[in-house]
Amino acid sequence: MHDLIAQARTWLAEDPDPETRDELAALIEAGDTQELAARFAGTLQFGTAGLRGELGAGPMRMNRSVVIRAAAGLAAYLKAQGHEGGLVVIGYDARYKSADFARDTAAVMTGAGLRAAVLPRPLPTPVLAYAIRHQGAVAGVEVTASHNPPRDNGYKVYLGDGSQIVPPADGEIAAAIAAVGPLEGVARPEDGWQTLGDEVLDAYLTRTDAVLAAGSPRTARTVYTAMHGVGTSVLTAAFARAGFPAPVLVAEQAEPDPAFPTVAFPNPEEPGAMDLAFATARRAAPDLIIANDPDADRCAVAVPDTATDGGWRMLRGDEVGALLAAHLVERGVTGVFAESIVSSSLLGRIAEKADLGYEETLTGFKWIARVDGLRYGYEEALGYCVDPEGVRDKDGITAALLVAELASVLKEQGRTLLDLLDDLALTHGLHATDQLSVRVEDLTVIADAMARLREQPPTALAGLSVTSAEDLSRGTDKLPPTDGLRYQLEGARVIVRPSGTEPKLKCYLEVVVPVADAASLPAARERGAELLAGIKRDLAAAAGI
Repeated sequence: MHDLIAQARTWLAEDPDPETRDELAALIEAGDTQELAARFAGTLQFGTAGLRGELGAGPMRMNRSVVIRAAAGLAAYLKAQGHEGGLVVIGYDARYKSADFARDTAAVMTGAGLRAAVLPRPLPTPVLAYAIRHQGAVAGVEVTASHNPPRDNGYKVYLGDGSQIVPPADGEIAAAIAAVGPLEGVARPEDGWQTLGDEVLDAYLTRTDAVLAAGSPRTARTVYTAMHGVGTSVLTAAFARAGFPAPVLVAEQAEPDPAFPTVAFPNPEEPGAMDLAFATARRAAPDLIIANDPDADRCAVAVPDTATDGGWRMLRGDEVGALLAAHLVERGVTGVFAESIVSSSLLGRIAEKADLGYEETLTGFKWIARVDGLRYGYEEALGYCVDPEGVRDKDGITAALLVAELASVLKEQGRTLLDLLDDLALTHGLHATDQLSVRVEDLTVIADAMARLREQPPTALAGLSVTSAEDLSRGTDKLPPTDGLRYQLEGARVIVRPSGTEPKLKCYLEVVVPVADAASLPAARERGAELLAGIKRDLAAAAGI
């Protein structure tokens, strides 16, 4: 107990932020050892997603002290790689403390003898990913917690190729952070960095035009929500430049607000998050709804569907992934299509039929963006990379443009996105996907579930025999090791893994049901839903969750 209080006092003495200082001083004063123990149980770990965690005082929270150390470690790593004097571009979203963390990062880089340039205001993550290569930077930092709850923030690192870090760079940066001494030894000048003007945003917007086919129809009408994030101004500017009708905004969610007052979680995939968008669409009667997450690197799509309560249906990330692939094939693109192992196998079938290259990677755009010859990459969690030469990451703005173009092309033919999904099912079989996702307070629940499945792998799920069980922590001939399990079944596939960014266990399910003709589609859908429900039930029992 005495050690804990002493540790907290040492931290307090060098904390540069009056807000977290007051918070920590109050905990020390109250002798709240339980809360102090939670905050000083270790340090936030810098991994392949950088840092992400709840805001607050102490080494297990996101705060200015933690960010200054992270920036100092990154600066030391960059200098060790021979980038002395190199440029680091810094972007940030509109969450609590994001602007402070960006400023601290710029100060630390400047103090370390690197050059720093900060984006002019809170902007989408893809603008930062674009700016790294556009500005010739050696690295980039984006301060964002993407679609996490309001009390979280994060710190995402890119290297000069414009892609997020992967091993061994993440481990080397983490070691450099751990080696940072007392904060008083980290130089943080008051100025000396550059604040970029709108020219970098203009260059990004000019680039967004390149994702569309010259002369393509631009008639689709959309309702758009930024989910209280930073997407509205950039997406509406991109749509205006491209000549689409101005999106009808979900007014309650259009402006940045770090409190995210209208949603429990600011993630289009979460129940209830799209309710205001659906209500707006019922008034405006558009062709589709487009939603970004708060840092606008993800893109969600909903379509009119009379068979659904409320008349609107969210498309799954895998459905949008397949639709965009089919659209690009129709446009005659060349190159490699790539996706992560947790995404639908339908992309591989589309690529094969079109005689295009196809690659499967580990989860995350840090892997997808590195595929040689990449032309298009996607991940089921609403992430799409449609312009890899411009942005080597998921980009919810350019993805939205491409979806709107596809909807416009189909509209001119008197068809919809749902009609195209039917076509794909007839050609390749119905690929139905779902997810079993369990959010936990106690991380041992996840470890126990993984251990249980490793010790006693299921032999059948929903009556389908398991034909192979792979422990991905051992790696495969095509994939480096990762904490995950993959089961192949007769006509189905299951992958189980802990989330890299949230306290969740995620299970990704896919079934493939053959379809004889259009008349048998409803029965195939019913069979797919039945199998997915059965797999979900049996897998939860096998994992003990």
